[in-house]
Amino acid sequence: MIAEVIVDIAHSEVDKIFDYIATPEIVPGCRVIVPFGNMKVEGFVIGVKEFSDYQKDLKQIIRVIDDMPAITTECLALMRFMCAKYHIPCALALRQFITAQMRKEKVGKKLVTIGYLNKDIPVSDMLNSINKNATAQANIINFLADGKSAQLPQLNREFGGQAVKKLIEKNFILTEEIRLIRSPYIAVTGLHKQVDLVDAQIKAIESINNTDKTVTLLHGVTGSGKTEVYLRLIKQAIEKGKSAIMLVPEISLTPQMLTQLRATFGDDVAILHSGLSDGERFDEWCRLRTGDAHVAVGARSAIFAPVENLGVIIIDEEHDGSYVSESSPRYDTKDIAEFRANYNGCKLILGSATPSVTTYLNAKNGVYNLAVMPERINKKPMPEMIIADMRKEIRRGNNSAFSTPLKEELERCLNNGNQAIIFLNRRGYSQRIVCRECGYIAKCENCDIALNYHSVGNVLKCHYCGATYKMLKACPECGSVHINYVGTGTQKVVDDIKALFPNARILRMDNDTTSTKEGHLKILSAFGNHEADILVGTQMIAKGHDFPAVTLVGILDADMSLLFADYRSGERTFQLITQVAGRSGRADEKGVVVLQTYQPDNAILRYAINYDYQGFFARENSIRRTTFYPPYATILRVMVESEEDELAMEVLRNINEKLYDIYLKNQQQFLFYNKMKSPIKRLKNKYRYQVLIRIKQNNDQLINQIYNLALPEKTQKTLVYIEVNPSNLS
Repeated sequence: MIAEVIVDIAHSEVDKIFDYIATPEIVPGCRVIVPFGNMKVEGFVIGVKEFSDYQKDLKQIIRVIDDMPAITTECLALMRFMCAKYHIPCALALRQFITAQMRKEKVGKKLVTIGYLNKDIPVSDMLNSINKNATAQANIINFLADGKSAQLPQLNREFGGQAVKKLIEKNFILTEEIRLIRSPYIAVTGLHKQVDLVDAQIKAIESINNTDKTVTLLHGVTGSGKTEVYLRLIKQAIEKGKSAIMLVPEISLTPQMLTQLRATFGDDVAILHSGLSDGERFDEWCRLRTGDAHVAVGARSAIFAPVENLGVIIIDEEHDGSYVSESSPRYDTKDIAEFRANYNGCKLILGSATPSVTTYLNAKNGVYNLAVMPERINKKPMPEMIIADMRKEIRRGNNSAFSTPLKEELERCLNNGNQAIIFLNRRGYSQRIVCRECGYIAKCENCDIALNYHSVGNVLKCHYCGATYKMLKACPECGSVHINYVGTGTQKVVDDIKALFPNARILRMDNDTTSTKEGHLKILSAFGNHEADILVGTQMIAKGHDFPAVTLVGILDADMSLLFADYRSGERTFQLITQVAGRSGRADEKGVVVLQTYQPDNAILRYAINYDYQGFFARENSIRRTTFYPPYATILRVMVESEEDELAMEVLRNINEKLYDIYLKNQQQFLFYNKMKSPIKRLKNKYRYQVLIRIKQNNDQLINQIYNLALPEKTQKTLVYIEVNPSNLS
């Protein structure tokens, strides 16, 4: 028997199949240890056959790593799809299907030894046979009576190791080694509530079940009850003996979704995301792989969950940019989800109140099925939007971060015993620090980025590479001590609110406050339990959360995202405002949103104020069609990164020579072509250059040519990669 093995080395030179002699128990999907040169390395068996074309000097597989094949047949097919579409090594694709710590066997089963009383010996006989002074032994016997068991370390700790040892020697206590499942978020539970569906929900489910299309866009306004539709679709899949994947865009949303799923499906739910401990993630992965759990919930990477026989895949907030991987391997979660849906013959649901232009166009054109839920579940109107023109506020002498309308609404909200959310998509205390004398701006040593000031710790931080620096006492350029704090971050907002409302209880939720394992859960639970009056946060509070007592949302710097030089800046601004506004007024009381802006007449803001998605889509779609931007074109960004500036430029020149030749031969297919520095020239200590290309849509042959010419130019010191329709052009 011959096994076809991909060695776990993600390098183009070894990105090929190697034949090894295998024993009969080795099947496709097994992880194995194989001899490779002078090393022993891990590998993935992707096929078996009777004979090899290389019969001479074939080596034997050393051993199998796992109890059962780690990679399913479906995932082997998905590997081939990913390699062809994204031009990545097979090993890199295969790594997505296992947890990171499974590689090199850094994590495994947690085994514990338990002790329990020997049932063949009556408890009374045990007690009568021990010395009357051996009170510890008697206490252990009484503790374990009635069929109880306990871990040996616990017994040793509570009663003493010598007493436990004596009872084991007397055969009174029997021991057994068992596997302990490390369950994340044990405290996250919920009671199942039977909910009567409204007509819009019933029609949405019927539309999804009855369409012959694989993909359905579930377009429902915030608060329309999309989550209950998801739960019903998952329940249908489980009742048919199938499994399900439920994706959310932010780790912060996972506990809330997990609560609702566990309330309905109990232990049949497993969670997968990067915030878990290595052991927890491994055990959750194992439960899905063995079929002990059939529902996988998590962020982007959960799309690779090792479930079989999928009945439904759900991507909530499908418009969110986090579903596109910006690190290796670079992939679009929706591509992976659609492949898995087609492979299993199941439905893929894309849910959003503000779907991406591309997704909604596909739904309008009949490529996707469209299910619409246009009203809130309780028939309540969407929150009232109050526009605060910050230009007028400044003219009135108000230079604070809070407009007069927001202060008034905050006071009213607090007096009524309700809660408020203040949204600002910028963490830290201030955006940057500037010397008033010479204009010096403190920048990161590793990145071409201004440092943010954080009052907690009195430090400067880079929000790209995470580097931390001591706060400046004087300007390093001119020596001046006159340093200005420019821009406002969430830390400063909290301080300002405390000054305005000293008795208000405030929580802050951003990357700084959620860095611990259960940081998101603790903050959201505290706010949900009304242990705070105001929640201040970045975009992680903007979507999916349901707090019935929130009647006010304040949006600071609402037009900030309009300033980015990105063709999607308008789309993202509309989505963000609509999503965060939707957190207000979700229960019985009327909701209010105060939107602070310096551009009150901006068209995008006007559509957002009126919750007019159709008007926004018509305008945005027309602009994209006229100017040939996605979905009416494809953008490719060929990136070169190196710690050596000259080397990066040299590699870019080589790539440009090859690609420019293609451009000259296919000019009618190109809408734009240029080589340039990346907008952020240096990031994480690497210099960055790019070739930016825009071509007519649906030209896979030309895209593959660009991949095949550019990627071979990478070297040991230079990284080359390609992004297709990148979510971030900086």
